[in-house]
Amino acid sequence: MSATPSSLARLRGTTGIWTGAHELIAPTTRGGVGAELEALGYSALWFPESWGRESLTSATLLLSATSTLTVATGITNIWGRDAVASVNAARTLNATFDERFVLGLGVSHQPLVERLRGHEYRSPLTNMRDYLTSMDKAPMHAFEAQQPYARVIAALGPKMLALGAELADGVHTYLVDVEHTALSRAVIGDKFLGVEQAVVVGQSREEFLTRAHTHLEFYTGLENYRANWRRMGLGPDDYVRGGSERLCDAMVVHGDADAIAQRVRDHFSAGADHVCLQVLGADPAVPAFDEWKLLAQGLGLSAP
Repeated sequence: MSATPSSLARLRGTTGIWTGAHELIAPTTRGGVGAELEALGYSALWFPESWGRESLTSATLLLSATSTLTVATGITNIWGRDAVASVNAARTLNATFDERFVLGLGVSHQPLVERLRGHEYRSPLTNMRDYLTSMDKAPMHAFEAQQPYARVIAALGPKMLALGAELADGVHTYLVDVEHTALSRAVIGDKFLGVEQAVVVGQSREEFLTRAHTHLEFYTGLENYRANWRRMGLGPDDYVRGGSERLCDAMVVHGDADAIAQRVRDHFSAGADHVCLQVLGADPAVPAFDEWKLLAQGLGLSAP
């Protein structure tokens, strides 16, 4: 990949939100979650692709409802569409919406690939390398064929991190600590590093643990995360379903807005270019508007 695309350059040193909350309300090209986050001063909205909306359609809705917010997929599943579809969609979205789209790609996880999509989950590293190579060869006979676009890949282990440095504009890490951020920076050099950080704002220790265990319930069943936690020095007693108390403390920040702002600064000091906060609210089915506002104030964000 060439010089850092503008959609990533704008994110350096900024804070965004990682959420799928926009999928919990009716689809719209006006207002909604994206417009709210933009008004609060967040730089980006990162969102997943699993059982909800198709990610590139969802990105179109979010971009249409905003004017300055960067919209990033965290991630678009490579098993959900071929390389030609991904790269040409990224070109079209960036040409249409002032280069505000970041294509985050990932290999996902075996249950989501085999049970949900009916594919055979095999050789994640090889498949990602082949996919990125195919994107670079993909033809496009349309006005925006030469449109620059940004792509990052989901990466945890050193080999996938290195691939993100070699064939993408950088990486997006998820469910990691500050030490992992430092490791990632050492591997990827000067490429873009976007870090997701889960948080619980305020609340008692008991409520924090309830929310953190609920959040980790799904992830502790996925081998990709368990392998990364082993590399981080955690063991089987930590990634029982829902996670140990130690895992909760390692993966989820608990505290007031100042404590969470400090963790963001810690990630930046360790080498992150951008941090996206995932707020664990009282009800996962309700957008965390109050917490997003409180954190925006604590981070000193201002509306664009």
